[in-house]
Amino acid sequence: MPTTLYNSDTSPAGTAAALVFDDRDEEISVSGLLDTLARRARIITWTAVLAALLSTSIAFLIPPEYTAEAVILTPQQSQPSLSALAQATGVSPALGLPGLALLSGFGIRNPADLYVGILESRTIADALISRFHLREVYGDDYTQRARKRLARRTTIKTGKDTLIHIQVDDRDPKRAAQLANAYVDELSRRNTTVALTEASQRRLFFEVQLTKEKELLANAENALRDTQQFTGLVEPAGQAEALIRSASQLHAEILTKEAEVAGMRTYVADENPRYQMVARELSALRSELAKLEAGEHVAGTPEVPVEKLPQAALAYLRKYRDVKYHEGLYEALSKQYEAARLDEAKAAPLIQVIDTAVVPEKRSWPPRTLIVLMSTFVSVLLVSCCIVICGPATRMRP
Repeated sequence: MPTTLYNSDTSPAGTAAALVFDDRDEEISVSGLLDTLARRARIITWTAVLAALLSTSIAFLIPPEYTAEAVILTPQQSQPSLSALAQATGVSPALGLPGLALLSGFGIRNPADLYVGILESRTIADALISRFHLREVYGDDYTQRARKRLARRTTIKTGKDTLIHIQVDDRDPKRAAQLANAYVDELSRRNTTVALTEASQRRLFFEVQLTKEKELLANAENALRDTQQFTGLVEPAGQAEALIRSASQLHAEILTKEAEVAGMRTYVADENPRYQMVARELSALRSELAKLEAGEHVAGTPEVPVEKLPQAALAYLRKYRDVKYHEGLYEALSKQYEAARLDEAKAAPLIQVIDTAVVPEKRSWPPRTLIVLMSTFVSVLLVSCCIVICGPATRMRP
């Protein structure tokens, strides 16, 4: 049944302006929508054509960018010098080498994270900005702005395969490849500088200790000679040999611990759990050596206390022991010094390049086809919605 809407105006003109709607006209069906769109097919077609032409023009006006990628293998830290030292002195190879402890025991689960941090550092960014004149290329008056723009155009990522991917976007494909390869060059240079600094510190430490120990060994040899002349003893007993070996071993372990503590002080605080543990181990070793040198019996050892030896033999024993453990210590220091020199000579772990960045042949931005398709689709959708919404108004009748 038709529904009549009357104007509140009771005048004849108001009555004539009343609108009458049919209930069937108010029902919007799918067939009705399609019929409405079909009657406006020409408008929709022209909208699609114009949107495609306009979006194509805009897509071609956007400056293209190219992405170059370099892939490197995460440098692996090694400790051949510590292995050789462990075989020579019997000290655990886990002692020392603060650089390796930094990578494995102080929160860096993946060594690649360290090198990603170096690649993203301000030092490398400034080196690339200066090398390729990026301030002029980007049109920035300040280095800080050029640094931020370079960071936005650079993607450095790593995965479980221990490979580091360096991607650089640039409007010049040749410059994009050069920048990606320059990141690898700067990483090698920074890595060499850091490794040389750490190796040089260890070499200098052992060099100073070796010089001191050489003087102490000479003094011990002179003291032993004087004792031999006074007591007439030439060779120590078997127990003296065991005590000397124990003292020499303890002194070598103490020196290695001292080197580890000295290295850890450069990058950790005194409250660090690892540092406190190493400090306690060093204190225990010193206490054990003090007991041995004082002639006290060390628990768990079969040796007879030193105070029970004859007085003359005891005097000779102590001088002979001094010479022997200074000899052992001097030998251990010599090995560590040579190992530090080798570490300094071989510098840093080699940066192995898996894929060198090449000049990209295809652009990576903008996606012109996607821009045209999405712009055309959105334009057609908006026009169709307008036609459907405005359609019922055209069906109103007096």
